[in-house]
Amino acid sequence: MVAISMVIGVTMINVLPSYEKAAYRELRNIEGIKDVYHVFGEYDFVIIIDVKDLSELNAVVDRIRESETVTATQTIVGAEL
Repeated sequence: MVAISMVIGVTMINVLPSYEKAAYRELRNIEGIKDVYHVFGEYDFVIIIDVKDLSELNAVVDRIRESETVTATQTIVGAEL
C-alpha cells in the first residue's frame, strides 16, 4: 500500500466589515478548501485547506489573498505525529 502525502493548512482570515456573506460564498468555491468556519473573535473565518503539497497550499492561500474582501490571513501547517 502506498501512502499518499497530504498537507493540511489552517488559515485564519479577516474580511472587510459587512462582507462576511460574500467572503463565505467566495471561499467555498476555492479548490483545496475543505471547510469554512465563520467565527467570532480576532478573526472572521477559520478555514481548513487539504492539498497534496506545500506548493498547492501556497497557491490556495495566494488565491484567498487575491480576494477584494480579504484584509488579512494567518496560516499554520499541520503535521503528523
